[in-house]
Amino acid sequence: MFTKFFTRELRDRLHAVRQSLTATRMLMAVTIAVLIGGLLLARTWGWTQNLELAVFDRMVQMQPDLGPDPRLLVVEITESDLQRFQQWPLSDRIYAQTLQELQKHHPKAIALDIFRDLPNPPGYEELVAQLQQPNVIGITYFGNSKIERIPPPPTLPESQVAFSDLLTDPDGVVRRNLMFLPEDDRIFQSLSLSLALFELGDRGLTPKIAKDNNYHLGNAIFTQLKPNSGAYQTIDAGGYQILLHYRSRDPARRVTLGDILDGRYDPAWIEDKLVAIGTTAPSLKDTFFTPYSEVAEGNRKMPGVLIHTQMVSQFLTAAIDDRPPFWFWPAWLETLWILTWAGLGIGIGMWLNHPAMLALCTAVSLSGLALISYQFFLHGGWIPIATPGLGLLLVSAAIVTYELQKARQQQSMVMRLLGQQTSPEIARALWQQRDSLLESGMIPGRTLTATVLFSDIHNFTTISEQTSTDLLMSWLNEYLQAMTREVTTHHGIVNKFIGDALMAVFGLPLSHYNTAEDARNAVSCALAMRDRLRELNDNWAKRGLPVIQIRIGIYTGSVMAGSLGGKERLEYGVIGDSVNIASRLESCEKDRQIDNCRILIARQTLIHVYGEFEVEFWGPLQLKGKQHSVEVYRVLGKLRK
Repeated sequence: MFTKFFTRELRDRLHAVRQSLTATRMLMAVTIAVLIGGLLLARTWGWTQNLELAVFDRMVQMQPDLGPDPRLLVVEITESDLQRFQQWPLSDRIYAQTLQELQKHHPKAIALDIFRDLPNPPGYEELVAQLQQPNVIGITYFGNSKIERIPPPPTLPESQVAFSDLLTDPDGVVRRNLMFLPEDDRIFQSLSLSLALFELGDRGLTPKIAKDNNYHLGNAIFTQLKPNSGAYQTIDAGGYQILLHYRSRDPARRVTLGDILDGRYDPAWIEDKLVAIGTTAPSLKDTFFTPYSEVAEGNRKMPGVLIHTQMVSQFLTAAIDDRPPFWFWPAWLETLWILTWAGLGIGIGMWLNHPAMLALCTAVSLSGLALISYQFFLHGGWIPIATPGLGLLLVSAAIVTYELQKARQQQSMVMRLLGQQTSPEIARALWQQRDSLLESGMIPGRTLTATVLFSDIHNFTTISEQTSTDLLMSWLNEYLQAMTREVTTHHGIVNKFIGDALMAVFGLPLSHYNTAEDARNAVSCALAMRDRLRELNDNWAKRGLPVIQIRIGIYTGSVMAGSLGGKERLEYGVIGDSVNIASRLESCEKDRQIDNCRILIARQTLIHVYGEFEVEFWGPLQLKGKQHSVEVYRVLGKLRK
């Protein structure tokens, strides 16, 4: 019966579910812990490094573009220069003339980012003379092994030699600035640092290594990269490396080598400037991927000489312009940061069940993470973004998946139970409003309009006297099961069985405020019960079982529905005068059994189904226990349209 199910059975099942939540939540907690632990391990093993680096590149692209550094000048060797001189490498005389032309206008320093370890006449002696100038820097190249090593110009003073090696990350992008490289008993400076120190020395800013083992230039502290700094986990942090703070897509004024030799330049571009001479011709392949490559137009790679000027500007802006160098959180703080956002994911997953609200809150949280991290970035802080974002998404998704799966399992269980006594539509409605229906383990009482149907077997007492108990029970269950199926098919609920009698209600336990539909369902159900009874009687007659007649009474009116009883015994009760009238309609004038299934309704039901069913007026009848007569109609069948 629906009474027993919805009050006692469903309540007991939901109570059992609540009792199992502790163990289930413990299992979910272990799952979340494993998920977060796995994410932290994945980060330690470098599996999230590429994702973090991609986010880093995006922030580099978004940061304010500072434009060319006015303290720098790049003399670039372009494709047009190669066409003009029709040779590569260029002769020593061309470089000697270029250096001589630049020195006329008193630059602070000139860095020749060109390998000149071997003479390339004519003009070798002229170049040697220019390289002796104290403000000229030449380069050497270490490479990955001694075989790759390229020595500096042999006549260049040792103090004017710098290395030009650039470091690339595992994805081939230059994001690090290598400042020092040791060799034997000597430590080499990078070309960019050597060039920057000319400007900083003029300003009285001398470098020092502080007690924290970090390199200081004035008030700027260049935090040395470790293998696990920021998002890095798999890099070789040898030498002294810092994170490269890019200035701009175009970090310095550029003038071609040909323009310098032809005098097509403004001397102010050179005076007191730091000048770097290098190749930008794509055919020479001295180009590298940078964070700007993804959005670059044309050639996506940046020439090495421009990357060196990015590094020079990084030192100058940090020491002079107070642009903060990059810094990093310690490992424990990064872990706490990731756990914080994973915890937020737990909160989102547990408290938001609506898909739209869940998606909105997740999007807002991820946007907040991105905004906070970007603000840190603008102030020199490189903190994890992708990993905590993944933690938030994975944990919230895991919890939501768990909750949906749990709800599906619970709903499946409850729907199976509900489906035994109600239509699928009512079962779904009950499930959707289960919280409001079950307050303190009870269904709160409600007054609403419903249609009540009573059915009873004519002369059942006589039949029971003539039939064995076992056979009677089996036969009666077959009958009640068939009638119950018709009730649920027509969107009603079986409220109770009273021996051979059946009480059904249409419009409960959730009133949808469509009384006419409830009345129509009830009358249609009664006609279907009549048809079903005809089939049962034919079958029973063949099997030698009793053939029966039934009476049905239907009334539409106000009822009170809710839980009756106490915690030990609780029933879903439907009470009120409408219930009594429906019962009296079923039992009135018992001897007036016209056919195998007599269906009587009152005018209160007829007004809702008028014109849909063929009826026979029996007149106003005085029902047992009622002071006023009731207009009674017998339902003959559906009207044909």
